[in-house]
Amino acid sequence: MSTGPAGHTARSSDRPHSETARRTRLRRFLRTADGVTIDAVYEPGDVVYDGGTPSPSLGSPASPASLASSGSPVSRDAAPAARRPAIVVAHGFTGDLERPHVRRAASAFAQYGAVVTFSFRGHGASGGRSTVGDREVLDLAAAVAWARELGHTRVVTVGFSMGGSVVLRHAALYGPEHEGRTPARTDAVVSVSAPARWYYRGTAPMRRLHWLVTRPVGRAVGRVGLRTRIHHRDWDPVPLSPVESVPRIAPTPLLIVHGDRDGYFPVDHPRMLAAAAQDHAELWLEPGMGHAEHATDDALLSRIGAWAAAHAS
Repeated sequence: MSTGPAGHTARSSDRPHSETARRTRLRRFLRTADGVTIDAVYEPGDVVYDGGTPSPSLGSPASPASLASSGSPVSRDAAPAARRPAIVVAHGFTGDLERPHVRRAASAFAQYGAVVTFSFRGHGASGGRSTVGDREVLDLAAAVAWARELGHTRVVTVGFSMGGSVVLRHAALYGPEHEGRTPARTDAVVSVSAPARWYYRGTAPMRRLHWLVTRPVGRAVGRVGLRTRIHHRDWDPVPLSPVESVPRIAPTPLLIVHGDRDGYFPVDHPRMLAAAAQDHAELWLEPGMGHAEHATDDALLSRIGAWAAAHAS
């Protein structure tokens, strides 16, 4: 595994008057293909200034017209920021874009590109009810398409736990070969702490999660205690599983990240995903790491951001 600073935008030593500043974020409710409203936030990230002029990293410039097409307020600094790759963050089950662990990930990724965070359906201020990884693919597609509307020609998806399974299915279903879906395509994929297969009940946390999702009293607990509104219907049909999705992602770059102390999904899950990729994916098995965003420390977030920036092409 590589731990180098690939993709990081460094300040040049011969520009002593440069400074880095965070630009104003934009907030918008997106509408998915099936009509659900999704709460989303766009942050241009950290832009390096030279003598008062923004000097962002990699990419080609976006036109002001393409930025304005989103219907969101656009600042004078937004167009230069759109030259950078956009990193779209897909949170885990019961999370939302305002949760501290999601904001921490967004702040780390902002060193490497613009960042789009959003709340999956049934979570936070978004509409609808959670389908626990099925129709959430449409939520991610809307967020990726919004990043492209804002002028970003290179978009990376990074998902955690449930979001990790969603980014895999999204990459398989919205590849460049799918006519009519290209605005929602991704240029690189990072899946963190994702399951390889559905209906896994091999650990106590996953047995509790199945109770939460499948029982009426569990869904009530989710709604009141966890601020997560869960759909009562079973999957019909059962969606493509993560391990079935992985072979369809190539040639899009894929990174699989998993902790060797994950209490939800043991290490046979990431190994199964990597094997299905047939040497196309990178696998990072992280010593001592637990599950998803809460267990992903700042150093690992930085390495993921660097990988995303380096592979967004």
